[in-house]
Amino acid sequence: MVFLRMTQHGLSCGDGGFHIDPWGPVERAVITHAHADHASRGSRHYLAARDGAHILRARLGNEARIQLLEYGEAVDLDGHRLTLHPAGHILGSAQVRIERRGHVTVFTGDYKLQPDPTCRPFELVRCHALITESTFGLPVYRWDEPEQVFADIRAWWKSNREAGRASVLFAYALGKAQRILMGLDPSAGPIFTHELVEELNRRYRMSGVALPNTLPLGKATGKTEWGRAIILAPPSARGTAWMGTLGECSTALASGWMRLRGARNRRGGDRGFVLSDHADWPGLMETIAATGAERVFVTHGYVEPVVRLLREKGIHAEPLKAKFADDETAED
Repeated sequence: MVFLRMTQHGLSCGDGGFHIDPWGPVERAVITHAHADHASRGSRHYLAARDGAHILRARLGNEARIQLLEYGEAVDLDGHRLTLHPAGHILGSAQVRIERRGHVTVFTGDYKLQPDPTCRPFELVRCHALITESTFGLPVYRWDEPEQVFADIRAWWKSNREAGRASVLFAYALGKAQRILMGLDPSAGPIFTHELVEELNRRYRMSGVALPNTLPLGKATGKTEWGRAIILAPPSARGTAWMGTLGECSTALASGWMRLRGARNRRGGDRGFVLSDHADWPGLMETIAATGAERVFVTHGYVEPVVRLLREKGIHAEPLKAKFADDETAED
């Protein structure tokens, strides 16, 4: 049986000598993806999926010792057979499958079931025990088809162009911004990016993802361009000095939290687009059932509603403490 427990550094497999997505420096860290709440600096050794190598370097630094695995490639860690499998969250995101003496435990990390051309699709992994995220673990969180969301974004951009104002779309710099880029029409007008987004675009292209052409904001040639442009920036850029250089503009935020009107009002902006890189409620329920897991541990988000429903269905379910409650700032 695989023994995992929560420690002061996060989820630990003591017998295997490793942590998964530790909260601080450890001897050996298995990283599910490069968002800040899952990849922290300072560990002696790292293990991660090869697809995310370039963006993980941006997070961990060039001095980090990282062992890269292909999806499905096995490594033995003190008698534990460990493999990584696509999670569909962002480029290089992985589920961690751990097998010991015939018993299989899977840690999903962050995952989504919707299609995303910037990363490999989610792969269902059957197991005896499952540790699943539950960022959007409430029945109200149900996602529209991505193409409809992208059509709405393109229509908003077109409306702003016709009015001669810039379109500023706030989205997480890693993963969300690149996914949105793939849904835009580059012939409609110039696409500018905040420097954080542009650096991650560069690393996506290094990884073989064919993103549309973009220009960093510093390459803008004058106010006449803004009226036709869409600008992608992280949410942390809202209210900063560069916003004042854009003149008249319309702002929007792309996030799963936009499903609730109250969330849209709290975050301001003219529009909210419901687009998430996490599984929605039906996706969570579908995945948990399909794994065949006899024991389910729920973490990271709306934990209690998921645990309660699973117990009502006769599944052994328990909450598992996480350092970060949601992805509101951790992924920015």
